[in-house]
Amino acid sequence: MNEIVQGFIEAIELILSLDPDVIEITVRSLYVSLSATFFASLVALPLGAYIYFNEFRGKRAVINLLQTLYALPTVIVGLAVFLMLSRSGPFGFLGMLFTPQGMIVAQTILIIPLITGLTVSALSGIDREMRYTIISLGSSQLQSIITILREARFAILAAVLLGFGRAIAEVGTVMLIGGNIRGFTRVLTTAIALNTSMGNFSFSIALGIILLGVALVVNVVLNLVQER
Repeated sequence: MNEIVQGFIEAIELILSLDPDVIEITVRSLYVSLSATFFASLVALPLGAYIYFNEFRGKRAVINLLQTLYALPTVIVGLAVFLMLSRSGPFGFLGMLFTPQGMIVAQTILIIPLITGLTVSALSGIDREMRYTIISLGSSQLQSIITILREARFAILAAVLLGFGRAIAEVGTVMLIGGNIRGFTRVLTTAIALNTSMGNFSFSIALGIILLGVALVVNVVLNLVQER
């Protein structure tokens, strides 16, 4: 018990003293996860809007597939991206394996289904009568789409925040693609796993506190958005 208490004390000291290793790992984690969320949103938000606003055969099956992919094991994504980026893979010439850029690609692929599916759900929460009313008032299809997107903007933002939350808490994919290289691809989750296995509990606790802090901020912002 004393070791745990001492670990917490040393962890707080590491955070308050702005330990260079702690800061470096935290900044890299935020960079990778924020970048992945940005690129995933560029794909997922238009895709989700397209699925919602258009009727096509197999639409329900597509939505069910997206919802199934919410629980997609991260190691499967990591394995698929690893094979694609390896030297023998089709994109091996890019040299992105064991780099932060490769980690961004993997996290982007991981959270696209989540943000897309939640975007469809967010738009589905808007009363369909509103859409019909807007059209009946003489609005074009584009104007009606823009109006509905504005009405659902807070729910859509919540989808993006949830995507970021999954990205920054992910370990399997970034471990496979990044390789957990010190000073280059090591992030919060992989550093916690490594230092815990090495018995460096104070450093692991410090990183865990920071990760929980990021999760808390995301949760608070998400609650504020949902209240709106």
